[in-house]
Amino acid sequence: MHDRPSNLHELRESGWQSRTVKEEIQHNFLRMMESGEDLFPGIIGYEDTVIPEINISLIAGHDMLFLGEKGQAKSRLMRSLVRFLDDAVAYIDEPGLPVHEDPLKPITRRGRELVADLPADQIPIAWWRREDRYAERLAPGTKFADVIGEIDPAKLAGGASMSAEEALHFGLIPRMHRGIFAMNEVPELDELIQVGLFNILEERDVQIRGYPINFDIDVLVLFSANPSTYSRSGKVIPQLKDRIGSTIHTHYPRERSIGISIMEQEAALATDGDYPVVVPYFMKEIVEQMSIAARRSKYVDHDSGVSARFSIANFRTMVASARHRSVRLGEKPAVPRISDLGHTYSSSLGKLELDLMGTHQMSERQVLEAIQAEAVRTVFEEYVDRHGLSEIAEIFGRGIKIEVGDMLPSSAYAERLRRVPPAWDKAFEVNASESDAVRASCVEFVLAGLYASDQISRAEHHGRITYEM
Repeated sequence: MHDRPSNLHELRESGWQSRTVKEEIQHNFLRMMESGEDLFPGIIGYEDTVIPEINISLIAGHDMLFLGEKGQAKSRLMRSLVRFLDDAVAYIDEPGLPVHEDPLKPITRRGRELVADLPADQIPIAWWRREDRYAERLAPGTKFADVIGEIDPAKLAGGASMSAEEALHFGLIPRMHRGIFAMNEVPELDELIQVGLFNILEERDVQIRGYPINFDIDVLVLFSANPSTYSRSGKVIPQLKDRIGSTIHTHYPRERSIGISIMEQEAALATDGDYPVVVPYFMKEIVEQMSIAARRSKYVDHDSGVSARFSIANFRTMVASARHRSVRLGEKPAVPRISDLGHTYSSSLGKLELDLMGTHQMSERQVLEAIQAEAVRTVFEEYVDRHGLSEIAEIFGRGIKIEVGDMLPSSAYAERLRRVPPAWDKAFEVNASESDAVRASCVEFVLAGLYASDQISRAEHHGRITYEM
């Protein structure tokens, strides 16, 4: 930034042109799209649904509402729009100015007076960085003064007129002039604040305590909301809804494989190093299937939704449990098993909201156990349908009894099941014969699947589980 203009004279001589935020975003977005850049890096599963709608809204210059249940990347999408801003924009670097004034188009009285009264080479210019031009607020607890502004008693005492902009302390939105402002959970906003937002969207000015301060605020306004509250009568005033340019509907992953990709990306776990981890694909499938099962469960409040954070947290817990066993028992690599999922209760708490209107009397732990059992059964039956696994019935039909547990050495499984059916190695995408730890994971999956399918029985004693025909 050192070679950039440092005063208004140099800025004018450089040929720099000011643009509105939406013009700036549109220009950069179209340039990046034309060059084939990845427009939304790290966003998975929205390529054919959500992303095209955002693209069109940006080109149209719309303020946007991201409408979806929790954990659908609404906030992440809003924050990602910062990358379409210029790397920096010029502003008048003068103490006392309430906003980052465009040197060529100041909007406050103080800014206009500076440009009119001082020589251009005496008006200092600084540069506002892209990453600083975004502000976000969560609606619950937000007050009018926080986002719109309030009359400053100290300025009134200093002689400022109550109806003059000099008497005001500006909130977040006016201070984000020439930037992006995002409001999360907009239905939770007080109606008075919604009226203030409506005024900004409609007139691009500020009205505080009945005193209109007429200047042209330049800001891209974004909102997020849950459909169940947004559509509820009286939660959002119709005038505000009407002024939002585009509504972008988000959704949960349409396919389990996409959910797994999101889970792995966001968990960002290193599986190498001193304590390497090998995670069989069926274990990833079960963790993601637990989220799918929870979203369908009659015991879970569907209006609240089940966030992707449910899968991410449980995946991390499962891997951590496997590593814990690996270090304690000196086994390498660490391979997650079904018994490691027993620890996901701690990482699941608070991420599910039970349907209290139902007639069931199940506790949260019981609901989680039912969800896990359904996930295991679903994934196991897919493997049986795909690969047959006829040897399963043969082996366990001999009355074999196997004890499992998250701290049981893998060698204990190998002793009980010395011969691995050839079909297992092909079915599980890991070689069940390559190590005791991998074999133990495959064995637990088969056992849990047979139990979930009511083909074998299970008994639990002091934290250990015994399966038998």
